[in-house]
Amino acid sequence: MFGNLFEEAEGGEDGFSSSSAYSGVGAAKGGDEPPAPRGRSNLCGIKNQGGTCYLNSLLQTLLFSPEFREELFSLGTEELGCLEDKDKTGTKVRVIPLELQRLFARLLLVDQQSASTADLTDSFGWNSSEGTNQHDVQELNRILFSALEHSLVGTSGSTLIHRLYHGTIVNSIVCKECGNVSQRQEDFLDLTVYVCGVSSLEAALWNMFVEEELFEGNNLYRCALCDRLVTAAKSAKLQKLPPFITMSLLRFSFDFAKCERYKETGRYSFPLSINLRPFCEQADGDDADYSYELFSVIIHKGGCYGGHYHVYIRDIDRLGHWEPPEDNNKTNMQTDVKQEVKDIHETELNENDPLCILMAIISQEPLKSVLFDQLGQKVMEKIGSSWSKSFRKDCGSIGKFLQSHNDVFMMVSNGTRVALKANPPSPIMSEPPAQADPSTNACPDSVAVDGPKPEPEGDHWFDLNDSAVASIGVSDIEKQFQGKESAYMLFYRKTQLCRPSEALRCPEYKVPHHLIQMAEKENIKLQQMRAEYDASNNSVELRLHLASSYRLINGALQSVSKEPNVAATLAFDRRKTVGDLRLAIYQEQELWEGDMALTVAKMLPAGLHLYNTLTDDNVSLYSAGLRANCDLFVWNGREVCGAGVLTGAEWEPVLLTVVRPFGNQEGEEFEEATGSVDSGGLKKEARAFAGGVTLGELREALGQHAGSLLCQERSVAKVGELGAGEGGGASGWRVFPPNDMQRTLKELSLKDGDALLVLEPQSLESSMFTLNGDVITVTTPSDCRWLQVEFRPHGGGGGDANERIVKVPAAGNMLLCDVKQRAIEELQLPDAQYCLRQVDSAGKLLPPVCEELSVRDAGVRLMSTVILCLGCAPQASQLFLHFSVGAAPSAGIEMDIIVERTCTVKECLQAMLDAVGLEGTCWHLRRLDWCEEVGEALLDENASLSVLNINNGEMLVVAEGQLPPKGFVKLSMWLHLDATSKLTNKIHTEEHTVDLQLTCVGQVEICMEASLEDLKTQVLTLPALQNMCVPAASFLRLWEMVGRTPTRILRGHQVTLRKLKLSNGTDVCIQQLLKEEDLGPKEILLNVKMGIPGERFYYSTEELIWDVSRDSSPRGLRTCVAARYNLSPDSLLLAKHHPDKHVWEEIISSWSQQLSKKKKKKKTESLLGTPFHLKDGDVIGVKNLLIDNKDFYTQEDEQGQQRLREQTEQRRKGEQAEGDSYCAGSHKKAGGDERTKSKKPEVALSINVGVFRY
Repeated sequence: MFGNLFEEAEGGEDGFSSSSAYSGVGAAKGGDEPPAPRGRSNLCGIKNQGGTCYLNSLLQTLLFSPEFREELFSLGTEELGCLEDKDKTGTKVRVIPLELQRLFARLLLVDQQSASTADLTDSFGWNSSEGTNQHDVQELNRILFSALEHSLVGTSGSTLIHRLYHGTIVNSIVCKECGNVSQRQEDFLDLTVYVCGVSSLEAALWNMFVEEELFEGNNLYRCALCDRLVTAAKSAKLQKLPPFITMSLLRFSFDFAKCERYKETGRYSFPLSINLRPFCEQADGDDADYSYELFSVIIHKGGCYGGHYHVYIRDIDRLGHWEPPEDNNKTNMQTDVKQEVKDIHETELNENDPLCILMAIISQEPLKSVLFDQLGQKVMEKIGSSWSKSFRKDCGSIGKFLQSHNDVFMMVSNGTRVALKANPPSPIMSEPPAQADPSTNACPDSVAVDGPKPEPEGDHWFDLNDSAVASIGVSDIEKQFQGKESAYMLFYRKTQLCRPSEALRCPEYKVPHHLIQMAEKENIKLQQMRAEYDASNNSVELRLHLASSYRLINGALQSVSKEPNVAATLAFDRRKTVGDLRLAIYQEQELWEGDMALTVAKMLPAGLHLYNTLTDDNVSLYSAGLRANCDLFVWNGREVCGAGVLTGAEWEPVLLTVVRPFGNQEGEEFEEATGSVDSGGLKKEARAFAGGVTLGELREALGQHAGSLLCQERSVAKVGELGAGEGGGASGWRVFPPNDMQRTLKELSLKDGDALLVLEPQSLESSMFTLNGDVITVTTPSDCRWLQVEFRPHGGGGGDANERIVKVPAAGNMLLCDVKQRAIEELQLPDAQYCLRQVDSAGKLLPPVCEELSVRDAGVRLMSTVILCLGCAPQASQLFLHFSVGAAPSAGIEMDIIVERTCTVKECLQAMLDAVGLEGTCWHLRRLDWCEEVGEALLDENASLSVLNINNGEMLVVAEGQLPPKGFVKLSMWLHLDATSKLTNKIHTEEHTVDLQLTCVGQVEICMEASLEDLKTQVLTLPALQNMCVPAASFLRLWEMVGRTPTRILRGHQVTLRKLKLSNGTDVCIQQLLKEEDLGPKEILLNVKMGIPGERFYYSTEELIWDVSRDSSPRGLRTCVAARYNLSPDSLLLAKHHPDKHVWEEIISSWSQQLSKKKKKKKTESLLGTPFHLKDGDVIGVKNLLIDNKDFYTQEDEQGQQRLREQTEQRRKGEQAEGDSYCAGSHKKAGGDERTKSKKPEVALSINVGVFRY
């Protein structure tokens, strides 16, 4: 039943998405997308509320039953009442038929792809959960007709159901002794016919109404006249035939041997027209009295415990636009295309002419147009070479070439496709329907088609699958005779029922005037919504930079104003031309004189740079490549303040840091400097140069003579870290050879932030500079200073009472073993093994340094602090590694080991096992991933640590279990028992907190190249999940777990497990869903709960899918939450809950503070980063500030904080450390009580009807 919930969003009718006209680049700007218009079929579908496909199929059948529809429309408000009065006391409003009338009117007249049944199901008395429950359409047929009969009591339509659908069967028993006939009549609403054991509908009817059942032997009949048991024959006949006959096929049966239900999927044929004369009691009438035609087939896809319904319907009144199915026209279309291709290839193609090639490619396409993004690929397929390799040098990019030949090519479909002006594509593909003339009446029956076409002959059948509607052929009905997707209910209509000519192709026929007015108002509103959405989506903001505000300095345009942003913002329609934009700028700049050139610009670190100038006033902004927030430079096209400007990518300016010696390097006092001077006596100055200038021209610009040396720093350092002698060693600079003086900065690959050292030849005589080949070593005075050695006897963090600190004189070439020995002597330490370790910025100890190296070679910074600890220092051929056993390390449980770099993984593992006293072969090594969690396994046990790039100080985990086969992973699967609840780290109640109910259902071994969909399919084969009712793999949600905490949803059905970074031994949580789900990479699943006003509790948690690709700021989240609760975003206050700390972190304190933030900082804050880091499963609290002024904390939060304070106090007093308890204790697997999941009880289907009997 849930099988097609999301297919309607992927494909509309005839292979085109009906909502594509309103989706695109600016979807985020346009707000909520309006309902899509009807597709080419001109019929309206019905939205699925989650599990209401059975209701949708039956409603469409009733809509296309003309007699039922018109009888329902004939009931006026004087009999049914008005919906506006339904809440008034003392009034009896027949809500169900009124809502059904409105729904039918919307389906017939409102120009939208699908209508909603929410109002109708509300009139049934259904709650929100009823929309997701699975039910049987045969059961609904009877219950809905019963509800209509009760609702229409006392009106002219009280006999509507009885007249149209009720028939009579007469059951007869004939005594074989005396000939006495005993008869009994019974009414029927639908005929239930057997499928098991028969092959067709005619055969089933023959068994029901022609074959006789004999009472004989031990099964005799007591005759009333004979007054004894006698032989008799029982038979049944149709006595009264209604205008509509419904056949319900008994597809579902029960296997008493296996004690389970099953679905009959064998072949079962049924005719398009049937004559019921052989099955009737009175057979003396005309054939027309017994002839029926099939007009609706409700189809069930799936099994006996779930599936999906859709319906095939014959359009009796020709209300839709039927086209022959694609399969029928495929042969003719291929023939036409082959003929066109043949005509084009009759003339020899010149592969050296790009214009000829592009014209040939577009002409050969069936749609006479090509997607702009695919044009480059088409060129490669045509000539065997890419556009960039063959034509870019002479013709530029493809986009530029198309602009220069705008007399041949044109952009269609809102600038996404390329077509030939001499052979334009069909109107369907050219422009979106939103660009039509707003004055045109958007009546549903005015659908654009490819010119006037004759009406196809024969019956017109459509497949109505929730929101999707598609034309089908009669041959498609035969495909539903058998299989898991097969016919379930058949609806026949009497052939005698003729339709008046005025009803054909007229959806307004017999529709009440007030419902036509309602539909017209809704159509006008939809047109306005689509026009506004289209206008907002095509509006782009351009930043205009006026030439009068800039000067050319150092090869780049710099603003003359001290203001941070001097650009003017202009909102403009991207469908308008460049000429329109130029005219708009002229009108704003009234004082502008002379020519005006518009040039695409970009703000670089060196300044503003100009690229291509817009010369063609006839192209649109979209075709010209102008996007949102694009920079445009407005000038005369020649010079800026008398200085010529070089444009183009090859002249992009580069911001370099020029480094020069400052003062006397032998210790003389420094003279005043214009640039910044570091402590090593080097002056640094940021200068911008055009990327196209040569190194020799740069030297002249710096005022240096031809003998000066230019050097580039060899190490990758930031601009602010130059002259890094302070880091414990001299910095190396490579001297540019003379040949490089003729090369440009671009050719030398110099980029923003690179440093250039400028030296005079006599500077090499100073002790500060040493020339060795083509490398100059800069040795600053800071290379001869000291190191501070801090002794920590127990390692770890500072604060030990036995810690002592000493300063040791040191130089960059001093060996670390000498530094350690001097520190030991000054500290007067006893004989023991000691090592030197550095600390990072967070105070964490780094691995011991190799004492065979010098201070400079080991990367130790002078004037910094190193830690002297107990332990061994590794040699140059050894590695110092951390390791833990069983899990990711936590405080106090990691251990250290020193091994040779050439040691294999197997030898390293054995050394670690020996160190902790473990035995056995069921162990393997794993690395940690970037977030300090257990990551991938080291699969090649015979590879050396150096080959696997195991670095000094790396953390390894000794994990239990044997390694899986190469390329495979073994995943532990855990089932979340309560599938209807929201999956969070803990389930919060008013009084206490309950852990997630998880049970282990087994392990799955699967290839790393398998997709997520393959993993879900394999999960369903686990023995523990055989009784789980899952229609498709998309009804499962998989979480990656760390410990007992679900941390990340695995998304993307076709994404491989390798890309999902699943490693061997990963725990995966399985959550069953009530509807299909396919989360995008930019969608986050949040659990939101609204606070109860005035209380310290919350309403039940609801899942919210937030698309962060549109807006990841606090405002974006607040807007999304407000849409869920139908509230104003400005009235909401949100907070993220941290269950481990029992605190609520307000995402934003108030809307006024958000405004002040926007004034100070233009860049919008993202909730995905610091400090909130929103991720899947986070709990978001919601407060309505208009009615609730309390904070977010509950009584449970306060109790949790109190417990945390008590635990902190206990640790402070010296109780057992958390890490020791972790090692001593054993962790229990989640869900240790192997409880099986009980099947969800079936919910009875019901419709609530008021009392209307008088």
